[in-house]
Amino acid sequence: MVNDIRRFYNFYISKDKQLAKRIKNVTGITPARMHLYKLAFLHKSMNNEVHYKGNNERLEYLGDAILSTIVADYLYTKYPGKDEGFMTKMRSKIVKRKTLNSIADRMGLDLILTDFSMGRMSSTMLGNALEALIGAIYLESGFEKTKSYVIKNIIRKYLDIHKLEDKDDNFKSRLLEWCQKNNKTVDYKMIEKFKFDKRDRFRIAVMIDGEDMGQAEDFNKKAAEQTASHNAIQKLGLSIMSQKSTEHIN
Repeated sequence: MVNDIRRFYNFYISKDKQLAKRIKNVTGITPARMHLYKLAFLHKSMNNEVHYKGNNERLEYLGDAILSTIVADYLYTKYPGKDEGFMTKMRSKIVKRKTLNSIADRMGLDLILTDFSMGRMSSTMLGNALEALIGAIYLESGFEKTKSYVIKNIIRKYLDIHKLEDKDDNFKSRLLEWCQKNNKTVDYKMIEKFKFDKRDRFRIAVMIDGEDMGQAEDFNKKAAEQTASHNAIQKLGLSIMSQKSTEHIN
């Protein structure tokens, strides 16, 4: 009852009513605790440039954990005959940064995020905001309602689970398996960490038997490692082959 009153106030009366309407249009949710949703879209790089305190890192952390649990539960129910390894890979495909960035973009979260990013927006910021949004929904509505929202409005709406079963774009995992099969060592080395647009950016090299086989940079270290791995796979001539094929290369 209290939340219903807050939602009415936020949508029709509050000074933030335009933001509330935009959130409703994009996510299907009218916020009751508006400050949580503002925080969900506030990246740390904006702390000194907008009139809000704090950032979305804590909500992102919470949303990441909640999303992982919901996806694990969903996969456990959907695939009663599959083993742990299959479900772990499927969960990784769903909750990885690239997938979340794409979902957030298709949801239209950029329409909200632009109000807080002052035009300096990246795909990684979109994925972070999606996780933070899930954290905000959880704090406002509890686990069961958050679970229902994620399954209905994210998993079923934006993912083709059956296509995802056969998709393998975990280049880091593919490269590691190939190295193991061919008795080679693989390691990731940070070449440089620097500030770009007031944010940390990382340049990562993938080293195979001590040789630099590919580099990439990103605001997220794991994303940079994935891209560097993809570059190494291309350099090795493995990119056109499936994972099963590469396992047999000598």
